[in-house]
Amino acid sequence: CGMSALPTRKDEAWRYSDLKALAQVWPRKATKRSLFIGSGERFALDDSSSDAEESADDWVNDECAIHIAANGRLDGIIRQDVGSLATIRYILTLENGAAAHLVILNHGGTLGRIEMDVTLHDGADFQLGAILIGNGAQTIELVTTVRHVGPNATSRQIVRAVAGGTATTSYLGQVAVAREGQKTDASQSFKAILLNRGATANAKPELEIFADDVKCAHGAAIGEIDNNALFYMTSRGVPPAQARALLTRAFLSDALEGLDEATTEALDAEITALLETAA
Repeated sequence: CGMSALPTRKDEAWRYSDLKALAQVWPRKATKRSLFIGSGERFALDDSSSDAEESADDWVNDECAIHIAANGRLDGIIRQDVGSLATIRYILTLENGAAAHLVILNHGGTLGRIEMDVTLHDGADFQLGAILIGNGAQTIELVTTVRHVGPNATSRQIVRAVAGGTATTSYLGQVAVAREGQKTDASQSFKAILLNRGATANAKPELEIFADDVKCAHGAAIGEIDNNALFYMTSRGVPPAQARALLTRAFLSDALEGLDEATTEALDAEITALLETAA
């Protein structure tokens, strides 16, 4: 979002975006910040974008560069719940043996967009679990580029989306493996549930591989909520909104793997409340 020209549909990364909403506030330079994690150090990130950060033109436009030195580690949660419009970009560099394990909850804004550009050096490990929840007429997006520029690196992306109303949820994810990226182990998994026929989910997982000794996989699936399970729960006295929320919450559980119990419980309460109002 540091570009001077408004994106167009010709740019694959913006194919499904709400460009009409973006045009109302464009252009403005991104607010930039940075984080450095030293060699062997560990850092816990809790990064939230909310209405409190909005400017007079109701646009959170943020760019965060994170550098993790050799054998450093980042664990974190990223929340995006801005009320109007958010375009947030993370640029991560993981040096040899570094690790980053992140969870994203993206659910706010007319347009709520998170981009991640990740570069992995020798033996680095990147794990991402992401939940996208769209309702009303929202457009909720996650765009990732993971670059394996050194050997023996691993990346795992689990993205789950729920779309209600006439909302659009989109995941565009590219894994790029350089010639030096031998022994890469990378995977992408996207699954979405549409709560009604007016909602949309888009998925574009992409692999670009120049090394010959790699293990890469990707998959995408889009469906509707299990009406038989919903009927079973409501027939036993569970209110329909709560039953739908419980079933949908179970569908999202893969994206929260690896979190400690206290963090999982806090996110679980937040997600369940969001799902009870989705339709």
